[in-house]
Amino acid sequence: MFLGFIFALVGLGVLTFAADHFVTGAARLAVHHHVSPVVVGAVLVGFGTSAPEMVVSGVAARQGKLDIGVGNIIGSNVANISLVLAAVTTIVAIPVNSQTARRGIPVSVASVALFALLLQGTLERWEGAVLAVMIGLFIYSTLKSSGSDDEFDGEITSVVGDALVDGRREYFRATVGLIAVVTSSWFIVDGAGRIAEALDLSSGFVGFTLVALGTSAPELVTSVQAARQGETDLLVGSLLGSNVFNSLAVGAIIGLVGPGAISDTTLAEMGSLLMVGICLVSGAFMVHRASVGRTKGFILFLLWVLSVVLLWGGASVDVAMGSLGAL
Repeated sequence: MFLGFIFALVGLGVLTFAADHFVTGAARLAVHHHVSPVVVGAVLVGFGTSAPEMVVSGVAARQGKLDIGVGNIIGSNVANISLVLAAVTTIVAIPVNSQTARRGIPVSVASVALFALLLQGTLERWEGAVLAVMIGLFIYSTLKSSGSDDEFDGEITSVVGDALVDGRREYFRATVGLIAVVTSSWFIVDGAGRIAEALDLSSGFVGFTLVALGTSAPELVTSVQAARQGETDLLVGSLLGSNVFNSLAVGAIIGLVGPGAISDTTLAEMGSLLMVGICLVSGAFMVHRASVGRTKGFILFLLWVLSVVLLWGGASVDVAMGSLGAL
């Protein structure tokens, strides 16, 4: 078990650092090659927020550990919209503009609900293809509805910076970052499997908690920094967008590379229900008075704690039943 924790924690630390450099390098290369800010902001930065979940879940599914990949997506979605949002409200109340409420919340909830629906029973390759088509439509809609490059200028500047781009340096940064992301993901998945086996927990529960908290760390750090700097306009939209990419893009990857049955029924059923329910509550909080303050943040934190407790109880029952069945 000790080795499992070492693998998981070191892997998550390297992943957080490497994913940031990979996204920064890729974004700077895109700007260097005169790619439209709309494309960079809507596609590259959008995928970048889900890069840790994407690689970790993809590696897990490819290795036949689908429960870890699914648990990571569900746990990340729940953490983004409850734990991360709650942490930010301890610094400042978060205003929610009408455009975010009108477009971002329905799309985010619908994406999460679709992913939850397709998880029931088995995740087939054709269902992964459906999710891939949906993320393609989402990106196309975003690009089409973006009026001008100015809409993404602030978001891109926060990633790329104002300094001149050195093409060779950024190619090196992006390549090394990608290699480190993939390598660290392998250690995370292996460590999560060891921990689950040693503690008699389902691998899906470990994915929902330890792995998801690690892969959501970039969103937490970025959101807290944005709140401290008073840049709250894009914060909520970024969290909602991350859930869209997690559910559709990451869901598509695990469905295409490692389809199969979800052995952790508690995760697939109760976890999916909790994910959709918490997303709905969080969306309602954003719409109500167009802001999320400390009281709402505290409630969202309690909902995250409740989800962990409920899934831990369900996972323990499933493991116990499995042990009895083996006897």
